[in-house]
Parts: sequence; C-alpha cells; structure tokens
Amino acid sequence: MRAAAGVGLYFTGNGAVFAALLPWYPLLVDRLGLSSWQFGLVVACFAVGSLLSSALPAALIARFGAHRVVIVGTVMLGVAASATAWSVNGVMMAICLLLLGCCDAIVDVAQNVVGISVQERAGRTILSSMHALWSLGGLLSGAAATAAASSGADMRMWLGLIGVAAAVITIVGRRLIGDYASPRRVADSDAEPEGRSGDGAVGRSKRMVLCAALPLAIVAICGAAVEDIANNWAGLAAVEFAGVPAASAGIAFSVVIGSQCLGRFSGDVLVTWFGAGRIAGFGGGLIACGGIGVIAAQEPVLLLVSMGALGFGSATLVPGALGAAARLPGVGRAGGVTVVNWLMRVGYLGTSPLVGVVATGGGLRWGLGIIVLVGLVTVVFANRLDVRRT
Repeated sequence: MRAAAGVGLYFTGNGAVFAALLPWYPLLVDRLGLSSWQFGLVVACFAVGSLLSSALPAALIARFGAHRVVIVGTVMLGVAASATAWSVNGVMMAICLLLLGCCDAIVDVAQNVVGISVQERAGRTILSSMHALWSLGGLLSGAAATAAASSGADMRMWLGLIGVAAAVITIVGRRLIGDYASPRRVADSDAEPEGRSGDGAVGRSKRMVLCAALPLAIVAICGAAVEDIANNWAGLAAVEFAGVPAASAGIAFSVVIGSQCLGRFSGDVLVTWFGAGRIAGFGGGLIACGGIGVIAAQEPVLLLVSMGALGFGSATLVPGALGAAARLPGVGRAGGVTVVNWLMRVGYLGTSPLVGVVATGGGLRWGLGIIVLVGLVTVVFANRLDVRRT
C-alpha cells in the first residue's frame, strides 16, 4: 500500500544518512590521530546525544505531529553528519556526533510512531519490513560511501549530497502517506492511554511502567549494541584481523547491515509464524556464534561470514521491542516507544567505550568478545517480546 511505502521511505532516508558516515571512520581515525580508547569515547557521544534528547520526541510529536518531526529531523540529521566531515580534532568530531545522536533519536521515535500507526490501521505486521528498509538504505549508502572512499572522493561533498538525497526521499514518503496516518491522528492516538476501560493500567506508576518496559529495553539494547559495534568497530576489525585496506574496510559494515536487511524483510513472516520471542531467541544464538567467529577470524572469509551472522541475528530485536513497547498497558503509543527507545540508548551508551578500553588493554579481539555476551543475554530475555494488547 502507498502508506506503507511512504513509511518505508522515512526509514530508508534515515538509515542512509548515518551509514554514509561510517565507512569514513578509519580514515577519520588516521587523520585525527585517535587511539582506540579515544575513538571509543568520541563515538559514544552519539549515544550521549540521543539521551540528551530523551524528553523531546513525545513532546514534539504531540506539538507538531510525527510527520513534521521526521522531515525536519532528517534535514538536521544530514547537516550534523556533513559537519562531522569537517572535524579538525577529536573534540569537534565528538560534538558533531553528539548533535547527530540527538537528531537521530528524535527521528527514530517519530518514524516508528508513524509505522506502528500504519501497521495497526492496516491490521498486519509491517514494522520489521520498515526496519529492513532502514537497513537497506544504510546498506546502499554504506556501500556507495565505501566505493567513494576507495576512489578518493571528497568526504565533505559526499556527505552533503547524501543529506540532500535523504531529505528528498523523506518528503516523497510524506506525499505517499497522505492522510492515511495524519500528524494530528498519530499525535492524538499517542497521547491517549491504552486500555482506559477498567484494566487498571491508567493509574500505573512510573516505576511500574519502567519495570514493564525494562525487559523489552534489554532486548532492544542487545540489538542496538550489535549495530553499534558494527557501526564503529567492524571496519577496524576488518583492517586489524583480516588485513583489509582501510579505504575498503567499509565492506565489513556493509555485510552486517546487508544481512540485517535480509533478516528484517523475512522477519514479519517469521514473527507471524513463530512469534517474536522465539525468533529473537534464535537471533541471540546467531549473535553469540557470530561473535565467536569474529574474535577467532584470521582472514576475510570467516570474518565476513561471522559479521553476516551478527546482522541476521540482530535483525528483529529492535523492531520487535519497539512494537511490543507500543502495546504496553498504561502508556500511549508514543510514550511506550519513547521509554523503551530511551532505555535502549542508555543501555548501549557504554558499548563502544567498553570495547575501546578492553581493546587498549588486551587487544581488539578481547574487546569484541562482548558480542558473545550480548547474544546470551538476548536468549534469556527474548520471550518478553510476546506482549499482548489488553
């Protein structure tokens, strides 16, 4: 349907912006002279920025409507990504990533709110496919950026062009959606608590809501941690473990996001057949196996196969957790998604700094060993995704 295609363009444009920056990380590290722990702290500023914006998404959606938030946020996202290319030191890069994370968190909540609204009106699961289009946008953008970096293209001009393209894609998506999920309708449905008629959830305390959301957030953290590690460390792992040239190291990130894209396109069908909990548990097992393969890799084939397992295994974790968050009793759709999204970003805030610190002390292989733990935690909490609307 047209509305689902429009939401898909929202996700595609969002995925394309950040992915266009990631393949340039190894070159930025060389240019700015950053050590492993310094780089870990710099890229963690992306998560810090997303946390600083935690109170904004629901308020902005209620005030302006989700569609306007997505469009304006995507434009600002492109500006922040382009500014990163002009960094002259680690501090400037950290500030740019801080702004990038702030804009990304706002757009992320708004586009998920629109996607969930369209999904519920359509009466069928589409959210995993929407996240698949996010991965597809990232895959195409990341692969193009890798090719551009290998050919010696100008990083600043490239990121500027991607920012403009993402804004255009988002505007086209808005035209396709039309009035099917209007900004006012989405905002109103989000502001109204679910289950008003006698289920006792409206009076639920903030602590109880957080307790209900925490298991979902843990699963989302695991999925986001895999993405975060792939974003920030896959290229460096390809260079250090498999001897891939720095300009071509973006291929490792492209493999992760490509396999994640395939997993998300198939995720809606698999979740419908087997349930979100079972699929998430299987994904956790793949993440653990992929993590073992990554830290054991000595050549490109095993490394890339393991990266593929990480991407496929993490495919349904974040969309599954956000979809379940929208069904939490006692909070509105935007409220549930915002709470889990915020907890998710709090949880993986320390991922890259932890990898960087361990890598500085014991080597990158030890640092990336955290992936195995992430997979095991996913298996433990996967069944909490089976939340039913009351």
